[in-house]
Amino acid sequence: MHPKYFKKILKFLLGIFILLFFFYSCIDESISTDPSLRLSFSKDTLSFDTVFTTIGSSTAKIKVYNPNDKNLKISALGLGKGAESPYKINVNGSVNSNNQFTDIELRAKDSLFVFVEVKIEPTNINSAVFVKDSLVFLTNSNQQDVKLLAYAQDMTMLRDRKIVNDTTLTAEKPYLIYGDLVVDSAKTLTLEPGCRLFFHDKASLVVYGNLIAKGTRVAPIQFRGDRTDRLFEEVPYNFISNQWGGVLLLNKEGQHEFDYVKINSGYVGIFFSNNDRNFRPKLEISNSIIHNFLKYGLVVQNGDMTVVNSEISNTGAYSVYLSGGRHTFIHTTIANYFNSTNILMQPSSKEGNAAVMVTELDRIIPMETEFLNCVIAGSSPNEFEILSRFANRYHGNFRNTYIRKEKPDSLSEMFQNVKWYAPKDTIFINTYFDREKLEYYDFTPDSLSPARDMADIEISKLYPNDLNGNNRLEDGKPDAGAYEWMPYEKRKKK
Repeated sequence: MHPKYFKKILKFLLGIFILLFFFYSCIDESISTDPSLRLSFSKDTLSFDTVFTTIGSSTAKIKVYNPNDKNLKISALGLGKGAESPYKINVNGSVNSNNQFTDIELRAKDSLFVFVEVKIEPTNINSAVFVKDSLVFLTNSNQQDVKLLAYAQDMTMLRDRKIVNDTTLTAEKPYLIYGDLVVDSAKTLTLEPGCRLFFHDKASLVVYGNLIAKGTRVAPIQFRGDRTDRLFEEVPYNFISNQWGGVLLLNKEGQHEFDYVKINSGYVGIFFSNNDRNFRPKLEISNSIIHNFLKYGLVVQNGDMTVVNSEISNTGAYSVYLSGGRHTFIHTTIANYFNSTNILMQPSSKEGNAAVMVTELDRIIPMETEFLNCVIAGSSPNEFEILSRFANRYHGNFRNTYIRKEKPDSLSEMFQNVKWYAPKDTIFINTYFDREKLEYYDFTPDSLSPARDMADIEISKLYPNDLNGNNRLEDGKPDAGAYEWMPYEKRKKK
């Protein structure tokens, strides 16, 4: 470089340096002691949902602002209960065993983060216990508090547990399952009403024996993931699929019952499979909800099954996959509007499979399928498929059922009083999750739904109450599916 140009560049850089020096020297570094200046916070209460004792919570955070035009010094920041608190804090990356920090400078219009966790010792109480503390800030003699709230819940840990005797799990405390909970062959696992099973990531219930899960409307049995916190403020982890494995029923002679059971947000709901065509295990599902699974809601291979007054909904693949055996669905809603885009802000929707797949292409026992007073719907134009290699071996009976599929050009006698999809159809009250309005899926028939008033009343008389407990016979014209339309003021919730 020519020396002349080098000198010019050097002078220019020197000038910039001098300007920056004067600029920063003019910044007021003084700390205001004005007691009228206060901090502000992103929230006044930091709440943790249920926290299992000894396990600990996820990390939550709160943002602390200095909204003033003057610099402030936080002379003390800590927990109200100090080192004795079950809560632990981290201030902008710094930790302190006493949970107390001093002399933290916060520039005008600047902010800092306080990260909070809680780990609670067993309470020896079956019900949840309220655990409180507070973040305390002292600035210029002003004391400001942010409340910390958590519900501590004792639980029974089942880690890689194999059940080798007939066993009953009670409703006293929830069960936290790490690894698989396995039921040995010829043994029966019974779940009492109100029993709650929380499964850690990839954990499953694997049954080589029998499973009896009989809840009640007021005390349903729950299968779900163990994340009780939230991905976002308005999105509980329980809204997100693939939080755990699923329920696998693998006994070729199994006898399984599900009544008033809620299974949600795993990889697969119920996988009921038998590889021996000389046996026909049995599965009964009633008054139950299988909802929000990354793959399948209900898979049946070579077994007899009855599903009554139940909802199977929102799966990444088939909601119901039937292959071999006798399968009966009565007053059941199968609805696949799976779409996590509006939950995770990432494109993830169902794979294009029909909500219901009936297939004989595998090596299976003869099939008989009944859908009576049911609804089969979803976001795709075709939510129902039958694949049969040997038509004379398959027996179907579809009556008084709404099916989201264009009406075939020719219909066999197995379809009676079936309503087929029309573009104008509005089937349910709500088929999406709206994060802003906090509106979740509701598969009750819309007031204009084609599923209204179409059920066979003689069948409905056998099941007079819908899944919400409403009387479906009240107007003398019951609706198809698990839910009866009701005026808003009369609706009961799930």
